[in-house]
Amino acid sequence: MPDSALITLRRFTTARVGLGRAGNSVSTRDLLDFQLAHARARDAVHHPFDPHAVVAEVEACGLQSTLVSSAARSRIEYLRRPDLGRRLDEASSQGLRQCSGPFDVVFIVADGLSPLAVQTQAAQLIRAVTDRLGQTWRIAPVVIATQGRVALSDEIGALLGADLAVMMIGERPGLSSFDSMGVYLTWSPRPGRTDADRNCISNIRPEGLSIGAASELLSLLMHESRARRVSGVTLKPENAVRIGDAGSH
Repeated sequence: MPDSALITLRRFTTARVGLGRAGNSVSTRDLLDFQLAHARARDAVHHPFDPHAVVAEVEACGLQSTLVSSAARSRIEYLRRPDLGRRLDEASSQGLRQCSGPFDVVFIVADGLSPLAVQTQAAQLIRAVTDRLGQTWRIAPVVIATQGRVALSDEIGALLGADLAVMMIGERPGLSSFDSMGVYLTWSPRPGRTDADRNCISNIRPEGLSIGAASELLSLLMHESRARRVSGVTLKPENAVRIGDAGSH
């Protein structure tokens, strides 16, 4: 591929394309760039999560909040035992029972595999999407969860009596996206739900899907989910793809 074509291609992607060579190996510059990206991805997984800072940002939006923990007692256990990240510890479970609704939606912020992603973006997205929703939604206290996996939203939503669970969680870091946040929407959350029951908005980050585009797509999915009383593979609004594609450039 001509050098001019590579330069043009690199304007549209952070993927490693057309790497230089030094003999049989990649160039030193490209090797060091790869090692730096790998280190950033590893660091993102272990980045300290400050749930109290998220609480302060959420409450600045005029929303109540509550803190919970999964059954994983440490970061190492969380990484080694994904099943523990999918359920609450006993104290958190008991606490949420005291906050039961009914509610139309519960927003959940979980550290996931990139705490940095939710630390810097979750409260912004909550503010943006609640501004779009208007006054017709009964919103539960925002749940901030440590050592959480996606399926933790099922138990949280069920305990709170929420029709809809919307989880914002740090995605698995990649070599060009260590700060990416995902959103998972589940109608009628309860333990036993599968990924087929969820809608996902991925790659929310400064170089990916913007907060504005993500909030537009999320509010659309939320309204459609409530109107149809479904989520997942049966919920595919025609204009959702157009919004997502437009916001990713």
